[in-house]
Amino acid sequence: MSQAVVEAHKLTFRWQPDHADVLNIEDLRVDSGEKLFLVGHSGSGKSTLLSLLAGVIVPQTGRLSVLGQDMHKLRSAQRDHFRADHVGFIFQMFNLIPYLSVVDNVLLPLRFSSSRRQHVAALDHDEHLEARRLLDHLGLNDPALLERPVTELSVGQQQRVAAARSLIGAPQLLIADEPTSALDPHHRQTFIELLFRECEEQGSTLLFVSHDHSLGQRFDRQLDMADINTATQEDQ
Repeated sequence: MSQAVVEAHKLTFRWQPDHADVLNIEDLRVDSGEKLFLVGHSGSGKSTLLSLLAGVIVPQTGRLSVLGQDMHKLRSAQRDHFRADHVGFIFQMFNLIPYLSVVDNVLLPLRFSSSRRQHVAALDHDEHLEARRLLDHLGLNDPALLERPVTELSVGQQQRVAAARSLIGAPQLLIADEPTSALDPHHRQTFIELLFRECEEQGSTLLFVSHDHSLGQRFDRQLDMADINTATQEDQ
C-alpha cells in the first residue's frame, strides 16, 4: 500500500468561534506520488483546505497529518519551516518577485530551506544550473530570457517560472492553486503535461486545484469539494 502524504480525519475549521464551519471533512487521503485533481467553486473551502495543508492555519478539531507530521502539534515557526522544506506552492497569481531575474526567482526557496539546498547539492548540481535545468524542462531555454526581470515575461512564461520555483529542491508535496486560470486551453494542457513530467521525475505528489472540471481527466483521481466538505458556509 502506498504511503500517505496527506491524511485528514474529522477535520473542521472556522474563522471565528461564533461562526459556522467553513470546512468539515470526514476523511481525506492523498497517496505518495499521486496526481490528485481537486475541483470546487468559489466559496467551497478550497483555499482554506490549502492553507491547512501548508500549515498556514491549523484545524480546530480533528487530525491532519502531512508527510507523517501532525500539523496541530507544531508551533507556528515550526510549520513555516516544514512548509519551506517540504511543500512547493504554485499560486494563482504566481507571486513572483518583480525586481528579481527569472533565475533568481526560481532560486528563492533555497534561501529558506536547508533540506532543499541539500537535495540540489546531492545531485552534484550548482544551484543556478539546477534552476536552468528546471526552466529548460518547462520550456524556457532562451539564455537571454533567463536574466530578465520577470515583469518582462508573458503570462505563460511567468507561470512556468512559478512552477520551476515550486519544484526546485524536490519538495515532497506540490500544491498548484488555480495555476492555469489565465491561460487558453492549448497552453493549459501543455503546462499540465510539463508539470506531470517534472513531478514524476522528482517523485513529488501533486495536488492540483481548479474550478474547471475539464482539466481533471488526465489526473490519477478527481475529488469535488462538494463531496468531501459538508460545511455550507463560504470562505470568510
